[in-house]
Amino acid sequence: MAEPVVRVPDAKVALSTASVYPESTATAFEIAGRLGYDGVEVMVWTDPVSQDIEALRRLSDYHRVPILAIHAPCLLITQRVWSTDPWTKLQRARAAAERLGASTVVVHPPFRWQRQYARDFVAGVWRMADETDVRFAVENMYPWRYRDREVLAYAPDWDVTKDDYRHFTVDLSHTATARADAMSMVGRMGDRLGHIHLADGNGSAKDEHLVPGRGTQPCAELLEQLAGSSFDGHVVIEVNTRRAMSSAEREADLAEALAFTRLHLASTGATAATPAGPRAGQAPGPGPRSGPSAETRPARPSVSYGRPGIARP
Repeated sequence: MAEPVVRVPDAKVALSTASVYPESTATAFEIAGRLGYDGVEVMVWTDPVSQDIEALRRLSDYHRVPILAIHAPCLLITQRVWSTDPWTKLQRARAAAERLGASTVVVHPPFRWQRQYARDFVAGVWRMADETDVRFAVENMYPWRYRDREVLAYAPDWDVTKDDYRHFTVDLSHTATARADAMSMVGRMGDRLGHIHLADGNGSAKDEHLVPGRGTQPCAELLEQLAGSSFDGHVVIEVNTRRAMSSAEREADLAEALAFTRLHLASTGATAATPAGPRAGQAPGPGPRSGPSAETRPARPSVSYGRPGIARP
């Protein structure tokens, strides 16, 4: 009987600098390097370092941590970062990505009160994508809820699959908050899925961004599906560690998230020459990558991940 193998796809696992908040962008590079992340996604926000291309380049070089993606300043708290004009923000995000060697710019759909920007958004993102090799990956959002009321805050829609974009980002904390079927959304994105924000949630009205595995979202299922596909984007850990009681606890959470991701971002097959078939009830998809870019090694019977001292099968 042939020995099982594990195939690890080319997708890199990055740390969002937002995951260390309220610590600094610089701290995110330090932690990413120490824990063994493949790179970082820079959240451009009110931290001056996150807005400074030369400062980011120095951090990347010093810690030997590549910058894989730039998250454009799309939040309410960043309305004055890199200009008050939303198109200028995207132009500067693209320029930063090009200068720093990042392959992706993550962008949210407009707020509804940004009427002109929202009207032109789909066509404008296509136009900007045609001008660069950098991917503009538009991220799914969610309705805002207060008690029994639901406010549709984003336009053209929080569900970005209802519009035509070249590339998408799927965020599993946002699917939880939207109470949407994450795998169905991923299916609608198809081969235009270019970027993952990996986090978890329990369907709260608040955007929770839990460590993967601590909520109800299909984090493991999505990673396992990616492992057997031709996905060539990045998987970015974007979790909320604000409640960590210490730097050590924050780092333990980020180590757990990385271990969870690496564990599930692999496809186990019966032999090196025969990829595993689809799971029961799942439509066949593209098999694991072959050739020198695919890493192949014998499967281990078990793996430990989680907080220090906790072993899980």
